[in-house]
Amino acid sequence: MEKKILIPVDTSRSSLHAVRYAVHISSAITNLHCVLFHVQPPVSLYLKEEAAKDMHVRAQLKKVTKKNNDAALSVLHNLKSEMTQAGFPEDRIELVTHPRELGLAQDVIEYAQKNMLDAIVVGRRGVTGIQKFFDTSVSDAVLERSQALPVWLVQGDVQPEKILVAIDGSQDSLRAVDHVSFMVSENEDIKISLLHVTNTARNYCEIDLDDDLDPEFVKIIEKKDRACLDRFYPMAMEKFAQMGIPKDRIEIHTIPGSRRVGHTVVEFAEKNRCNTLVIGRRGINKSFFMGSVSRQIIGHISDTALWVVP
Repeated sequence: MEKKILIPVDTSRSSLHAVRYAVHISSAITNLHCVLFHVQPPVSLYLKEEAAKDMHVRAQLKKVTKKNNDAALSVLHNLKSEMTQAGFPEDRIELVTHPRELGLAQDVIEYAQKNMLDAIVVGRRGVTGIQKFFDTSVSDAVLERSQALPVWLVQGDVQPEKILVAIDGSQDSLRAVDHVSFMVSENEDIKISLLHVTNTARNYCEIDLDDDLDPEFVKIIEKKDRACLDRFYPMAMEKFAQMGIPKDRIEIHTIPGSRRVGHTVVEFAEKNRCNTLVIGRRGINKSFFMGSVSRQIIGHISDTALWVVP
């Protein structure tokens, strides 16, 4: 079964990290295909209109367009060579470039959605020399605006060893499980860890409750958390089973909750060398992107790929 990802690229170090991650993760994802996608500088509508009337303007516009296209193809072919030299099959790499139309982030999302790709892979904290294409604000914009497709945020030089899915019993957690199980299906050797940070009265609210915890409130929260996960695990295991991943390849971990849930998840991932971390876009309390947990995770990861699944 083919899996296809979009990698927006430029000359930045972060683009190189994203491409290298794709090469590494292909050992876990059978039949992975990549689209290397470069957005050129926009072509002025005014110049287009003038070119239709003036031969000189038309010639200059053609020259600029060719220069941008040649520069884009140079970037794409260099990164393609990086991938093939590392062992990625050449026939699974597609090169695409076009002038900016809607904006960097939106062009990326529109292309991925229109072509029904399985994920968008973005490098973070990129800085280009001649052209500034993919900086932190753009990568975050892709992450925030992609409402339908998973976004893989690659931060640093990631050598993927293990996949960790942080779960909380929510529908988004189940979709995260579904995405992972699809991407790694057909890999008989894959091992996946599920991590649940328990929901307790102390991490349920921003207010400091340590000195005045109602025992009944504590019981209600903890009971609800257990019931939620009791319903969640059979559904998660069914999704894995449908993709040919048996139970003995799934590890389940539960650790006590804390107010810094995101930080707790990252610490566990680092300790257990899980360099691919998967989370649902919204948690059990429907927090949106850049909510407290997401902010903690994004703020603390390094040399990690974070898959955010809507």
